[in-house]
Amino acid sequence: MKKSNDDSVAFSDIKKTKKMCLAPSKSVIMLSALVTSTLLMTACQSTNLSQSKSLSADNTPSAAKAALATALQQQRRQSFAYHSNIEIVNQQQFTDIDSTQLAVSEEVDSYCDATHDNAYSELLLKAQADNKDIAALDYDAQRDALKQSYLVCTDAYQAWRDNHYDSTAYSVDEAAEDIVDGIAAEEAMATSVSASDMDSDSEASIANVSMTPVSPYYEKLFNEYDSKKSKLDVKKSQLLDAYLLQPLSMNAQGVYQPLAGKFTMLGSVQYSARNHHSSINQPIYVDFKTGSLYLWADNFALLTSKLADDKLGTKWQNKWLKIALDDGTLPKGFARAVIKSHIEAGDRVYAKATMSQFDFIAPNMLAALSPKLPEQQLAPMLNSAEIIRRVRSNAEDEQAYKDYMGTFYQLITQQYPELIIKSHADMSEDTYFADSKITSKWLVQQGLEKMKDFADDKNLKTQESSLTELTSPTLSSGLPVQELYGFSKSGQLQWQHSRHYLPTKESTEATAQNSFIIDALNQYMPIRAQDKAFPNLPSDSQVPNASNSIDLKQYSAELAEYYRQGNGTAMGKMLFNVLPMYKQRFGSID
Repeated sequence: MKKSNDDSVAFSDIKKTKKMCLAPSKSVIMLSALVTSTLLMTACQSTNLSQSKSLSADNTPSAAKAALATALQQQRRQSFAYHSNIEIVNQQQFTDIDSTQLAVSEEVDSYCDATHDNAYSELLLKAQADNKDIAALDYDAQRDALKQSYLVCTDAYQAWRDNHYDSTAYSVDEAAEDIVDGIAAEEAMATSVSASDMDSDSEASIANVSMTPVSPYYEKLFNEYDSKKSKLDVKKSQLLDAYLLQPLSMNAQGVYQPLAGKFTMLGSVQYSARNHHSSINQPIYVDFKTGSLYLWADNFALLTSKLADDKLGTKWQNKWLKIALDDGTLPKGFARAVIKSHIEAGDRVYAKATMSQFDFIAPNMLAALSPKLPEQQLAPMLNSAEIIRRVRSNAEDEQAYKDYMGTFYQLITQQYPELIIKSHADMSEDTYFADSKITSKWLVQQGLEKMKDFADDKNLKTQESSLTELTSPTLSSGLPVQELYGFSKSGQLQWQHSRHYLPTKESTEATAQNSFIIDALNQYMPIRAQDKAFPNLPSDSQVPNASNSIDLKQYSAELAEYYRQGNGTAMGKMLFNVLPMYKQRFGSID
């Protein structure tokens, strides 16, 4: 990890919808996840398109789909180097804004007051400009108009609120008020007249009030008010862009060698402002042959020594942390089955895609796309001879993802039925988790179960709300997911670009104007022997081995024994007492 000054990057939480911004370490994780998923889903990184001559001869959507399918399939066994860049853009949230459509208050319940106050302030300024008192007779008509407008607005809001009363919006405060009111009403009833003596005219009056119609103007205004931007929202977007998104850069580079069973990634996040320059990176090495994942241990050493291992010292310096993906509990040949099932599931989903999603576009059309592509990503994309574009709605993208999950689950469980979680409806939750050991098989079973639930629409809303917790909206089916693929004159795939939208505000219709735009560009090139996979690491640490690695499984056992002897930190003791695997092996640690 490198820093150009002593300050670490710290980003303040952005209220409500602006929690999109992550701390650097979380950004590295997000970057790694995005890049890895893109590479695994496409597996098409330096494709030689056998049908390259047909690209210019047949420009129909069916030809585009077939050509892209060929490209994706041919390169699954080829090695490549890659460089990825992710840009988060929000400039559309504060440019070309119609000021007349901005909300005048943060909440709909204060709209009438804010509108009245603003109008009264304008009248007051006019009176001052005329060198008169606002109470003068000259302004009686305007003051009366403001009053009447305010009364109409408040009556309309009250009627709209009553008509739109919803139990889901029943707040704790409202419930408490109703309880108090109910008790008071019972006491009043007991000491005064009975309910049967209630005046019928009063009942009719109350009924008439509750059924007061709302004008179409106010109905539409109040219904859509939460989707409107305020001046404060626009200002926040400008500050977010200037002080975080513009100085922030997220990149990844590495190599993929399927025949050698090797995948590397150097994920990095940089923050470069006028008086602050920081960088953090995380090397990742995956050995498919041994089923091992390696992370650079230096990045975790400080936190580990503070919270869990007070004797760690510098033992992890310039070391890899080895994590065995298979502890021996998974079925034989499972890794190969996962790859085959992933490819087959992806092919089946791709085959079901409608032809209308695909087309050819000329390179000069890239500059005309709206919203505009980031300049640093556009430059290398313009050098392509042919470009295939795929555009689908968010609903289509989600359905394809669900289909992939269901197909993958079916293929794996047909081959390995022992990975299906048996029903534990008859077992209590405490008993179930107490009897469960955290093993590779257990983790795979949990993952497959989640995939099945997602494919079957179970807990779908819960999962969606969890995924979008940082931005608080519900994803709109109207927002497109766009993918671009650039080919050279020889038919070689040079790059892939994807664009996703993350709405930042609850609304009836999410648009680019109220969303973050996430642009991800992956560039592919041949592997060169002189290029290091990890330029920032020592030469003897480019490839993990027994001498430069810490085996997490062995280290965990040694650390647990250290705690069993009464040593360790308070936080570590609490963690060891919570984890089932250590409780079963060592018992409670005091």
